[in-house]
Amino acid sequence: MEVLGIPDPWVWGAYIACILVTLLCVVYGILNWNKGDEDEEDQIREELEWEKEEKEMEEKELGF
Repeated sequence: MEVLGIPDPWVWGAYIACILVTLLCVVYGILNWNKGDEDEEDQIREELEWEKEEKEMEEKELGF
C-alpha cells in the first residue's frame, strides 16, 4: 500500500513519531511554563549575600 508516494511503512512510522514527539514537547513546555520562579527572590538574595561575603574576603586579603 502506497500512501502519498511513500511505500515503506517504516518511513511513515518515522514521520508519525516525529509529529508525536513534537506535540509531546509542546505540551510539556506549556505545562511547565515559568515553573521554578517561585523561589527566584530567595536565589537573588542568596547571590547578593554571597557576593558581599566574597568582596569582604577580597578586601581582607588584599588589605583595602
